[in-house]
Amino acid sequence: MPRILVIRKSLTAFVCGLIGFLPIIGIVSGLFALTCWGSIRLRYPNEWNPASAYLDWGARLAVLGLLGSALIVAVAILSNS
Repeated sequence: MPRILVIRKSLTAFVCGLIGFLPIIGIVSGLFALTCWGSIRLRYPNEWNPASAYLDWGARLAVLGLLGSALIVAVAILSNS
């Protein structure tokens, strides 16, 4: 994968991570951000990526959004029982 594609995919992961930060609404975007993060980290572990900070923040935001969604679902299930 050429470097420009790595940069674009890193920025895509960041944008999807921002959307994925929204609870419930961003589940699919958050999963896609984590998929982008994993594929870039596995394919290019030692290659310099000028957008790596965006990639890492996209993954962090996606994880926080998914955890928030899981917490909301758990509270909704427990409050109904």
